[in-house]
Amino acid sequence: MPASTIDAGLVASLRGLGRDGRLLFATRVLRMFAYGFLAVILVLYLAELGIDGFTIGAILTLTLIGDTLISLWLTTRADRIGRRLVLVVGSLLMAGAGFSFASTSSVPWLIIVATIGVISPTGNEVGPFLAVEQAALSQATPDARRTPTFAWYNLAGYVATAVGALSAGFLTQALISAGVTALAAYKVIVVGYGVVGLVMAVVFWRVGAAVEAPEPPAADDGIARRLGLSPRSRGIVGRLSALFSLDAFGGGFIPQSLMAYWFHVRYGVEPALLGGIFFGANLLAAVSSLSASRIAARFGLVNTMVFTHLPSNVFLILVPLMPNLALAITVLLLRFSLSQMDVPTRQSYVMAVVDPGERSAAAGVTGIARTTGAALSPVLSAPLVASGGLTAVPFFLAGGLKIVYDLLLYRAFRSGRAPDERQPVKPAG
Repeated sequence: MPASTIDAGLVASLRGLGRDGRLLFATRVLRMFAYGFLAVILVLYLAELGIDGFTIGAILTLTLIGDTLISLWLTTRADRIGRRLVLVVGSLLMAGAGFSFASTSSVPWLIIVATIGVISPTGNEVGPFLAVEQAALSQATPDARRTPTFAWYNLAGYVATAVGALSAGFLTQALISAGVTALAAYKVIVVGYGVVGLVMAVVFWRVGAAVEAPEPPAADDGIARRLGLSPRSRGIVGRLSALFSLDAFGGGFIPQSLMAYWFHVRYGVEPALLGGIFFGANLLAAVSSLSASRIAARFGLVNTMVFTHLPSNVFLILVPLMPNLALAITVLLLRFSLSQMDVPTRQSYVMAVVDPGERSAAAGVTGIARTTGAALSPVLSAPLVASGGLTAVPFFLAGGLKIVYDLLLYRAFRSGRAPDERQPVKPAG
């Protein structure tokens, strides 16, 4: 397919967004700004409260476990009880978590809030939002434009995450320079996270009824009814979920919040520079996610997922092996320039292999699998990052496990294409 045709498709997919699509893009931007805003300082904030490394890891793990359970219940019912309602409830849980984290230093209360509320320790999506928004966008987008639309959707999110990280770093540094204690400065960021949750609830409330699901297909057994998936869809969604869980388990060893903490512990990096590092990293992720639709149109969704992800994981392993801060930042940025190309292609693939009335459930189940995998790792990796002598181990575990995921994904799905996926143009020669 000529590059000009692909570019035209990218532009058309963005211009073709209706009012509801624009509102969903707006909530994506708000949410990812908040996630980036919080991720830079979350572990620093908990450490400033006097919480030890193991307990911090436990809080991060319980945060993700709680998100998993709540999201599983909400997303598998969203197509029946109402997508807008689910999105508003998720926003209120996000707001409540932010305000509660800012109001206490009690570890038991923080654990309760982490389990019930919606907090992103990774800087990436948590909660029910992504699955339901994907389903709504897929319904409003022609199949041929779905991957480019998801590319723009992810680009918007990564740019927002980058701006959030930069804003948090500079705001925190400015407050500390003005004489505010580090704890109070971090708390301002946490409160800001809660405020964004309230704004999101208002915006979601204004989304129109057209985003609601068509009548879901009849299920022929109890499991299908509970999951919102037909027997035909359960097999492929189950296999994808297992693989996505492995990928997320690896990534959970060094999420952005722990990565920021690692740079602080290893090199003494201050909040302003941390914000700058992750601003640049997420901007590169944004560009790479937009490039993914062009690559997928030529080589296929599965090939794009695997062969852009593999080298990014090699770069992840190399980060702690660099002899100085400048090289560590350079390799990290190289990693982010490739690491997110699999995201819009993965999302598009999941949407394509199930019926329209099952899309919230399919995205929810695969998303929950990712959150579950990511939830198990921080309790193991946070003490390592804080230990001094073993700080590189989480990078090695993360990169190694994600490489295993890439190889298994290619083995399982290399011969399969999404039903509406165009045949790729074979490269010359």
